[in-house]
Amino acid sequence: MNKVLLIIRREYITRVRKKAFIVMIFAVPLLILVMLAAIVLVAKNSSELSTMQTIKVADETGIFAGKFHNGKNIQFLSASEPLTTLKKQALNDENISVLRITKGYFKKDSLQFFSKKKPSFILTGQIEKQLNDIAVNDGLTKHHIDTAVINAIRQTNISLNPIQVTDTGEKNANVGANIGVGIVCAVLIYMTLFIYGAQVMRGVIEEKTSRVIEVIISSVKPFQLMLGKIIGVGLVGLTQFAAWLVLSYLSTKIVGAAFSSPQGAAIGFLSVLQTIPFGFIFAIFIFYFLTGYLLYSALFAAVGSAVDSETETQQFMFPVTMPLLFTYLLSVTVLYQAPDSTLAVWLSMIPFTAPVAMMVRIPFGGVTNLQLIVSMTLMIGGFLFTTYVAARIYRVGVLMYGKKASFKELAKWFFYKE
Repeated sequence: MNKVLLIIRREYITRVRKKAFIVMIFAVPLLILVMLAAIVLVAKNSSELSTMQTIKVADETGIFAGKFHNGKNIQFLSASEPLTTLKKQALNDENISVLRITKGYFKKDSLQFFSKKKPSFILTGQIEKQLNDIAVNDGLTKHHIDTAVINAIRQTNISLNPIQVTDTGEKNANVGANIGVGIVCAVLIYMTLFIYGAQVMRGVIEEKTSRVIEVIISSVKPFQLMLGKIIGVGLVGLTQFAAWLVLSYLSTKIVGAAFSSPQGAAIGFLSVLQTIPFGFIFAIFIFYFLTGYLLYSALFAAVGSAVDSETETQQFMFPVTMPLLFTYLLSVTVLYQAPDSTLAVWLSMIPFTAPVAMMVRIPFGGVTNLQLIVSMTLMIGGFLFTTYVAARIYRVGVLMYGKKASFKELAKWFFYKE
């Protein structure tokens, strides 16, 4: 046990003393501070970000001209000049665009928008909305339907106030904040498992190629060496997380104090975040980070022991990381929309996918105690199993040189007797 502790101490001290580690400790919270400040400033000054756009409407139907509504940064003018003249104006001034409406405007590609630079998605969306509104009103008028009544009805703005009923009472569900927290946690888990797992793999490859491993193995067992490296790098990750948590919390407080205006959209979001149970979520995050890290870093260590250089790891890396990548892609596209679906539940149970899938589900509060216990139990069993498998491969592969390993070869190493 003393030997394992020595290896852990060496791996930890070596990494935390590096300049890159110290720089990242402060760089990440600083970037968060800058990002939050930028969001607040953009929210306060969004109306000043874009220049005035003049849209000259060449209406060949007589339906749309004069019916467009000007906005803060968009102005519509009816145009009677020839289309060639209007195109030249758009070419000479990037703030002038031309909207041509032909008589078959309801057909595909019959509406043309000419501009010197590519129009933004927001600009084209605003124009399309007004075009549809005008066309609908024209159709209603032709059928002798009172458009004023229809437009008055359209002004109705119904919004839900989601409230979660719990044993302790009612509380705001904050769906948007839950989605944000869930995705952020999933991304953090995904990134950190890759980052710290890759550090273990690189450390194994460096020691193997420099032949230092031969000296170390003469004093400790391969399993002790692998376990020491995994735990040491894992403690480095926890140290970074703890520092990031404290500094990020201080960063958000600084932004909140500096921009205390109630008009700031970002500040409103920060106040909503205060209702999220971050203590519980952080505890769950730490558990799945540790167990997920132990699971994947053991496999990364086995991969590192099987190759002589980092370029040779590609054939093994994809099968190892595919479940994690698959779940990450589902998390940011599908799972956050249905956190209690059958797919989400099963992915949060399987050890190879649970670290990411469970972190998407936890903020929504739909995870039952039974599901959480089963998932955690399987995670513990999963990393114990992968550590056992990886250790048997590691003990042979770490002393193999000059031979390209294959999956068949790794299977042989696993069944070698002591």
